[in-house]
Amino acid sequence: MLSFYLISYFIEVEELLTLLARLFIKNYKSYDSPKVRGAYGVLCGVVGIVLNLLLFAGKLFAGIISGSIAVAADAFNNLSDAGSSIITAIGFKLAGQKPDLQHPFGHGRIEYISGAIVSMLIMVVGVELLKSSVEKIIHPSEVQLSTVAVIIMCASVCIKLYMAFYNNRIGKKIDSVAVKAVARDSISDCCATAAVLLSLVVTNLTGIQTDGWFGLLVAGFILFTGFKSMKDTVSPLLGQPPEKELVRKIEETVLAHPEIKGIHDLIVHDYGPGRQMISLHAEVARDADILAIHDVIDNTEKELFIKTGCQAVIHMDPITTDDARAVELKKAVAELVKKIDGRISIHDFRVVEGYTHTNIIFDVVVPFDVQKSEEELRQEVYRIIQEYDSTLNAVVEIDRAYA
Repeated sequence: MLSFYLISYFIEVEELLTLLARLFIKNYKSYDSPKVRGAYGVLCGVVGIVLNLLLFAGKLFAGIISGSIAVAADAFNNLSDAGSSIITAIGFKLAGQKPDLQHPFGHGRIEYISGAIVSMLIMVVGVELLKSSVEKIIHPSEVQLSTVAVIIMCASVCIKLYMAFYNNRIGKKIDSVAVKAVARDSISDCCATAAVLLSLVVTNLTGIQTDGWFGLLVAGFILFTGFKSMKDTVSPLLGQPPEKELVRKIEETVLAHPEIKGIHDLIVHDYGPGRQMISLHAEVARDADILAIHDVIDNTEKELFIKTGCQAVIHMDPITTDDARAVELKKAVAELVKKIDGRISIHDFRVVEGYTHTNIIFDVVVPFDVQKSEEELRQEVYRIIQEYDSTLNAVVEIDRAYA
């Protein structure tokens, strides 16, 4: 029966959100459009401001009549959430500005910056609540269980569940770390409010002053949420690797052209949601018609834009495909270097034959979490090659994998 009411509740939420989107967002189903993304971000922010201010007023009243520091602290947590919603709405508005002379790649990263500011505000509230709760433990005071306070707290849990649902749903559709962070914050607030409500009940049933201790629990929830949100919003600013699905789509699109034998040095440059650029090296036969290959590269760049929405720049790398000795050596060396780490790969492989020895020149691509230094890796490659064939002299460059 309970599950039936919850399903009915979320269906009503879905209808309300759809109605708001239809009223205020043109082409509201075009989630990949920068304008639509920005409009959804602003809509989530405005709804968050209104609901959090209502929750602040209600909980502050409940805290005053019950004398509970945990309830009052939870109220100010909602006030900070309202401030966070303001920052989120402004961030989306600014992020939607068109590129200009000073910012030719647009202003999309403002969305990440606004998310980081929201995370800092959440953590500040958590620290303040932590101090208040410790004071309450040291100097406890009587807490009164009020029917009005219980009703307000129960209503708060329902409203926060509603906010978590719509923010999570929209955050996934527009792929926004800022909106997803607000959804997680709402879930954390549900747990925090439930803990405060439990504190009121336990204190009045047992007479044990648990208000301060439950306040500590709420502070822990808030600090954890702030830290998690900070991590998710700062990582794109620092330069996180692209998602595996995007890398897979890029590789499939490029390698669908038989003229392209392989790719390497793939880098995805992130200037904000919907503002990514791709650069990569495409391996082509050294004796191919350069004009024909140039045409293939141009078409591939256009296909990447259509399929991923990313501008692409592809550099052509000529490789040997008609020399059986070089092809055999490349295959052997590719397997040998995997003894160091199974994820290591090679590219730009060339063979220079000599009278007493043969130089094999290639780049080795190593994941960043391999802790060995470049010189250690280079020496290990030399050793493996020498053990395989002492007449081979490896000339090695170490690259790191950006994707």
